[in-house]
Amino acid sequence: MDVQDIVNTVSQKAGIDQVTTEKVVGTIFSVLEHEAEGTSASSFFAKIPGADALAQKYDVMAAAPAGGGGFLSSLQGALGGVLGEKAGALINGLAALKASGLDMAQIQKAGETLVQQAEAAAGPDLTNQVLGSVPSLKSHLGLG
Repeated sequence: MDVQDIVNTVSQKAGIDQVTTEKVVGTIFSVLEHEAEGTSASSFFAKIPGADALAQKYDVMAAAPAGGGGFLSSLQGALGGVLGEKAGALINGLAALKASGLDMAQIQKAGETLVQQAEAAAGPDLTNQVLGSVPSLKSHLGLG
């Protein structure tokens, strides 16, 4: 199972269009890539072909798009600076998910389906190990 299979399944089960689903999946993978540490994260990405590239495409730590900014952006920058990159990745990821136009129920359904698909691809132990290293992401996705 590769990342496109996961995007397709999440899109279908959560009732979200492909483009938005790709952004949601890429954003969640990007948060995991920045926040999950050690060999479990690299092993996890190695088991899902294309996940790493999708995470980089929607990198939550990349510069904000032109025209963006404002108070939220400066708040994110300030919090990211105070709390370090790990918290910054989570804050930026959550902001990107909320900016995708989905409501919390849709984000949670997408996150739940993504986790199920990741478990099928990478195995439940490895998936739980990676997600366990980012507990605040799990709670924001309604999985905690």
